[in-house]
Amino acid sequence: MKTGQTDLPVLLPSRPPATPGEWGLSDASAVFGSRKVLAALVAFAVLSVAVAEAADANARPGILATVLKWTPLIATGFLFNLAVSVASMAVGTVAGVMLGLGQISIFRPVRGISWAATQFFRNSPWLVLLFFAMFLLPFEMKIGGVTVALPAWFKAIIGLALPVMANVAEIVRGGIRSIPVGQWESAESLAFTRFQTLWRIILPQAVKRMIPPWMNLYAILTMATTLISVVGIQDAMTLTRGALVAEARTDLYLPLYAMLLLLFFVYCYPIARLTQALERRFAVRI
Repeated sequence: MKTGQTDLPVLLPSRPPATPGEWGLSDASAVFGSRKVLAALVAFAVLSVAVAEAADANARPGILATVLKWTPLIATGFLFNLAVSVASMAVGTVAGVMLGLGQISIFRPVRGISWAATQFFRNSPWLVLLFFAMFLLPFEMKIGGVTVALPAWFKAIIGLALPVMANVAEIVRGGIRSIPVGQWESAESLAFTRFQTLWRIILPQAVKRMIPPWMNLYAILTMATTLISVVGIQDAMTLTRGALVAEARTDLYLPLYAMLLLLFFVYCYPIARLTQALERRFAVRI
């Protein structure tokens, strides 16, 4: 044992790579979940068509043929919903990361403003924020003498990005705060600056804890994109209603909405399963 040396706090080593079993991804069912759940939903959609057929045996054309006729159009609207969800998530994530870092700033004004903005948008109804964005943002802006139009879909993306921003800010703040304070103290004892500590030590560990709730938020956002139909944007929900109006048949309500439900489920359910797998992989308990 050497003398004349003092013990300094040591940064904890990173977690060793997990075995394949820890990922929960040893087979495809770990990501896509139980086949029984998907089969049950498909069976529900098929049963909806069968019930509608039985209720109106004289319908022309048949229920199934009509549903298949409108499927490409509704699927196109669903792809538009996905595009809106990706764009809103990207904008909200970038703004949310900055807002979340602002909440841990050493400057009190920055910390206070970031906290107030986070709490306001996080606790406001998504539909109300969407209406504010649609009706308060101008139809066009002049930038350097050039007039730039702001279409409705762009304003819808901004409206959905606002609550996403606030929730991402909380995810970032919570992820950083979840790292033991000893990590900061150890880095400080090794002469790391605050920026170096945050960028090289804290964030690499916190990101692993942020990914599962971030993915869960994206799944929620994807399902919430149907709100844009309320403000007159042509998405999957709007096109489904249009198909029902065009056919003027009440027996199509259940089959068409069941098909729309199936589209969202098939897209969002694997995300939920992957989120659970990542929680097990990173040993995150939320």
